[in-house]
Amino acid sequence: MHPGVPRIQIAGVLDAAEAAMLADAGADALGLPLRLAVHAEDLTEARAARIVAALPDNVLAVCITYLEDPDEILGLVDALGAHGVQLHGRVEPDAARAVRIARPDLLIIRSLVVGHSLAVGTADAEALLAEARAFAPFADAFLTDSFDPATGATGATGRTHDWAVSARLAREAGRPLILAGGLNPDNVSRAVAAARPWGVDAHTGLEGPDGRKDPALVRAFVAKARQALAALSRPTCPGPA
Repeated sequence: MHPGVPRIQIAGVLDAAEAAMLADAGADALGLPLRLAVHAEDLTEARAARIVAALPDNVLAVCITYLEDPDEILGLVDALGAHGVQLHGRVEPDAARAVRIARPDLLIIRSLVVGHSLAVGTADAEALLAEARAFAPFADAFLTDSFDPATGATGATGRTHDWAVSARLAREAGRPLILAGGLNPDNVSRAVAAARPWGVDAHTGLEGPDGRKDPALVRAFVAKARQALAALSRPTCPGPA
């Protein structure tokens, strides 16, 4: 049995002290980006494994990777001791199937990258929904992130996307949706209300000028995200009789 889909994931960890701060602030999962296509890694795989081993039991370690080969994906996950993997590259559904068969206990999150100009009803949006449906039998959740046309990056861009696209995926993709892409304490409440996701993920929006996660920003984000996510499950008050 996999450990369950997190409600609040924070990606990018520089060291053990930062990981401990994020866990103490209330993050449900820490995303560790490794073997990336564009960005440089924040830390080595050996240091990442030591961080994973030190995490409290209530915080999941999710390996974020652009690897496409199932054996390489599983080798990295096992080397880290991670509880889950976020498939962020051009991986095929058959690769996700192989990972699922080999490790039914592993949390599998498939990233869906939303282009800057992507809008509901366009051919590209329909293709993204079709991609989600192809992965749904093998994924536990989806995560929508934003594309940066200036750099070609598909994550850690600091850019938001059309939340209506994520809202449709949340309704129709068949798996819980984690909303990412440019989220921070100032916009997470609006983002959750618009997209109605299962959970949220933040990275650069919680960093200070030095590139480290700012504890005040992290705590504000976690508090506002939890409040907004909780509001989604509250019953609607009936109107006057």
